[in-house]
Order: sequence, then C-alpha cells, then structure tokens
Amino acid sequence: MFMKILSANAIRKVDAYTIEHEPISDYDLMQRAAGEATDWLMHKIPYGAPVIVLAGNGNNGGDAFVIARLLAVVGYPVFTYCFHHHVAVSSTCETAKKAFIETSQAICVEVIDTDSFPHIDVSDWVIDGLFGSGLNRPLEGLIAECVRHVNESGATIVSIDVPSGLSTDEMFQVDQDKCIHATYTLTFQLPKLAFLFAEHELLLGDWQILNIGLHPDAIENAETSYFMFNHEDAVGLLHSRSKFAHKGQFGHALMIGGSRGMMGAVVLASRACLHSGVGLLTAHLPASGEFMLHGAVPEVLVDADQHDDRITHVTINPKMNAIGIGCGLGIHQQTAKVVEDILMHTVCPMVMDADALNLMSTHLEWKPFLSSSTIITPHPVEFDRLAGASVSSGERLQKARQWAMDNQCIVVLKGAYSAVIDLSGEVWFNTTGNPGMATAGSGDALTGIILAMLAQGYDAFDAARLSVYLHGLAGDIAATSFSQEFLTAGTLIDSLGNAFKKLREK
Repeated sequence: MFMKILSANAIRKVDAYTIEHEPISDYDLMQRAAGEATDWLMHKIPYGAPVIVLAGNGNNGGDAFVIARLLAVVGYPVFTYCFHHHVAVSSTCETAKKAFIETSQAICVEVIDTDSFPHIDVSDWVIDGLFGSGLNRPLEGLIAECVRHVNESGATIVSIDVPSGLSTDEMFQVDQDKCIHATYTLTFQLPKLAFLFAEHELLLGDWQILNIGLHPDAIENAETSYFMFNHEDAVGLLHSRSKFAHKGQFGHALMIGGSRGMMGAVVLASRACLHSGVGLLTAHLPASGEFMLHGAVPEVLVDADQHDDRITHVTINPKMNAIGIGCGLGIHQQTAKVVEDILMHTVCPMVMDADALNLMSTHLEWKPFLSSSTIITPHPVEFDRLAGASVSSGERLQKARQWAMDNQCIVVLKGAYSAVIDLSGEVWFNTTGNPGMATAGSGDALTGIILAMLAQGYDAFDAARLSVYLHGLAGDIAATSFSQEFLTAGTLIDSLGNAFKKLREK
C-alpha cells in the first residue's frame, strides 16, 4: 500500500473508522499511540533524568498524560503541567488526566500565569503535548509565552505527533517564535505535509513515524493528492531486461547543452545518462567542447554546433527517443531561438533543466508547447522565476501543482524531499538523498538519469519518480562510502551502479 500524506481532517476520519471497525475505544487507541511513544522515549531518555510534560486540553494533551503516567510508573521523575484553566477539555484527555493523577507518583501543576511555568534545566527532557495536528490558528497568550520559555531552556524537547504551533495543513503562516522547536518529533502512522518543507526543519528536529495500527482499509480509502515514494515503489517501476536485448531496444537519447565555461554540465549529464541504461546517447554542444566531451565520455556520439561557444542550431533526428536540454546551456538570444524551435516541433519525450527553464521564464509564451511527456526540473529559485515568488514552501508547492495542471506537463520541484507532480496535481515526495548532494552538477546528473529513462520508454511520470529516487539513492551510497562533504556529482554518478543493484536485489 502506498504511503499517503493525509490532512488533519482525513486523519480524524481514519481514527474514527479504526475506533468503529477494529473496534477499539478512543481512550484505548490513545493508550496504544502513547504506548508506542513511551517505548521510544524509554530507549532515549537516560533513566532517572527529569521529564517535564506539557499537556494541552485536546487529545494531544491526553497522549501526554498517558506518556506521563507510563514513565512515572517505571520510575522516571515526571512533572506534568497542564493548560486547562478556563478552557474546555476533551473527554478522552480528561480520562487520561484522571488516570495519571491516580498514580502515586503524579505531580500535576495547573498553569495559570507565567509564575507557574516549569523550571527547566538543560539536562531535562520536555514532552510537548500542547497541540496536535488539529491546530487551526497561531498560538497566542500564555501558551505562546510558555512555548518561548521552553525553547529558551536548551532542554531536549520531544513533540508528540507535531510540534505545538505548527500548522500541518498550511492553514496559517507559522510564526517560528510561537512554535515549539523540537529536538525530536514522534508522529503517528503517517507523515504530515508540513514535515517536508525546508522552513520547518528547525521546528521538527529529527522526526520519526510510529505505527499505531490505524485501520488499513481506512488509510487505503482516504483521499489525498500527496504520497511518499519509497523503495518498494521504485522497485515496482524498474523495467526488466531481456537476455537477448540489444542497444537499439534501450533508446537513442539526445542531450543538448553547454556554453563557454559550462561544458562540464554536459559531461556530467552525459555520464549519468549512459550509466542509467540508455542504448545510445548523442550530445549536441558548442564546437569548442567536442574534444573535452570525447575525452571524458568516449561512449557519447558528439554532434558539434557550428558555433564554438554556444548553441545556435540543432537538427533533430526524428528517430530520437528522448531529448534533454538545458545543462550549462546559457541564455544567449540565439540559444533561446533554438529552444523555442525544439519545443514547437519536437514530439518525443523531453526533460528541461537549468537554463532551458531560465529562458522559458522570460518567454512564457512557450508554455503551450509543453506536452504530457515533458518533464521540467526546477529548483525553488528557478521555479519562482517561472511562477512568481512564494512566501513559503507550501505556497510554492501549490503553484507547482497548478503549473503542472495548467500546462499538462510533469514538474519535478527539487529539494530535500523533491516533489514529482503529475498532470492532475498528484504529488509524490522522494525519500532518498542527503545534504551532500547540494553540490555543483548534481542537477545535471539528475537530468541525465531522467533522459535515459525517457529514452528507454518509461512513462514520463514514472521516469521522473524513479530517476529522482535513484539519484538520491546514489547520493546516499556515495555519502556512506565517503562522506557528505566529499560527495560530488561525479562520485554520485559513480554510485549509480550500486543504486540500480539495490533495486534489483530480491
């Protein structure tokens, strides 16, 4: 079953379905979730370390009370602070609070003003159970002050399900000063959309998914446009190879790119393409780069441009199975005309990256020439040039979804969790990769991998998802073999073989 990313409302429906059809009481389900979190905590918190538990008035607060009780029973010094003064408390939270108070080890303080805030030492562990995924407005007042107090303590903070103050569904702009900055976040069953955005990294810390046994039928039937793309998904897409196959069956690809000072981009993209299973690769680049490319990648067929320093004219062989364009291309006016001609007259699948996209951002009249087999691969700045600046990653993602739907092409919005978006706006987030891949030429390598997949006959959406996964997996292998700091686009490409091997393993 695919890993879905559900909204807070959808998760509530899954909870309700589980309670009705397992069947299980809502309190017992809370105990199961909190029990999983407690097991994780007891493996992390040194025995005897003080634990300060912050409990809100909803079910997230109920989780916190169950955790507090379970930790207290096994001997941890637990100090619980609740924010229930003059607010309605959910019945399940009230049940959990009562069970906690009935334990002989219970210490529970009602927070009514700043004087009743907990004293927190750096060596303490703080369990954040103030607000969960249902929060629909920014924190304010006493709770916002307490959040600031906790963040300034320097203690280890563990948020239950979601850091308090974070909007999981982007319902409001998050004020990071009014949001818990967790060291760890223990979320239940499925990831939250907000966890995949760069600006929330400092709020989430190291986040973990805990399986709490929500009903699989409810998850399968839940509607969403967001998914995580994992190893099993990649294995399912990878084509098998016939023993009697020949190079003509794996496609002939055309790579168009390069300009003075940027010939290396074509070298990297070409190497990645050839190491990703393509049958034949022709590279069209400025004439001055011909010997460099031949020397670095002798397997490439070179079609040199008539100009030494830039692309000015390309004749497309109608037998080409796929085209990649943009790596090191430059943005000269003559080159722009070439890109326009290719978009207008080419019918084979295409991947556009880097300067091809930068040129399009100044020629938006080209958009109607995109097709369902066109893949664009912008990083956030490149995408903002195409669609306008965004105030948050969430807004940028929605613009990218709209771009894919409006222009009926595949969008790969690159980042730590690269988002691959299909023609209907469905989004698959990649799960491989590491910060060492933030290095020159990494995007060129991805373009080469995608081009190879398109030439081999993969559907454009499948080619994009599988290529992004393999790109990240190769980066992970390279980082493990060497280090993130050592990683270059070249070492990533050298690791593609082992990435493919991992997918072929039974």
